[in-house]
Amino acid sequence: MRFQKPLLRVKLLRRYKRFLADVYSKEMDLTFTVHCPNSGSMKGIYENDPEPTAWISPAENAQRQLPYTLEMIETSYGMVGVNTQNPNKIAVEAIQGGKIDALLYYESLKREVRYDENSRIDILLTSPDKPVTYVEVKNVSMRVDDHLCFPDAVTSRGTKHLLGLMRMVDEGHRAVMFYISQRSDCTTFTVAKDIDPLYAETLMKAIDHGVEVLAYGCHVTPEEIRLKDKLKIRL
Repeated sequence: MRFQKPLLRVKLLRRYKRFLADVYSKEMDLTFTVHCPNSGSMKGIYENDPEPTAWISPAENAQRQLPYTLEMIETSYGMVGVNTQNPNKIAVEAIQGGKIDALLYYESLKREVRYDENSRIDILLTSPDKPVTYVEVKNVSMRVDDHLCFPDAVTSRGTKHLLGLMRMVDEGHRAVMFYISQRSDCTTFTVAKDIDPLYAETLMKAIDHGVEVLAYGCHVTPEEIRLKDKLKIRL
């Protein structure tokens, strides 16, 4: 996923009310508020640097109330993408580019398709010779020790999605939980059961039920974010 417009380097001063962040641009000599597209806690990203370097993108709609979006934060481990809207785009590009062995050779890919109990699946894959495949994508940004962990906050919505995938398995379909980490500093993925025990329990039930789990890291730069390495899964 390449950024269509150059990102602007700033200092992240604070993040608040979940979807807002104040930044300072040395280039503009200006402090202003940007949109933070991340409903999680962003735990473990910049605790050791209260005002880290960050990168923001200009909004496609110049009339938007907040003209910039927070995209990534520089850490001592490297770049970390925090825009939770990006993993779906990254996943689509990787699937269409044949980069994911477990999701090869589908004829049709659709996004945001209604299914189950008033939900939308991130990616729906279909092919005449394969079961209909439901792919739910989650963004992973938290690092604990040498592991990438999800979730970084209690996620009732995430638990709901796992239950939906289980119901799709019951209906004879294929269901895949796809975790994408917009960072490249770890080789293993695990679930943060200390943060959300119910989600961890539901994930294990989903796996036993037949839901497949994939986890990948990404190569992250201010120019692009692309799927990189498959992560070892330790649950």
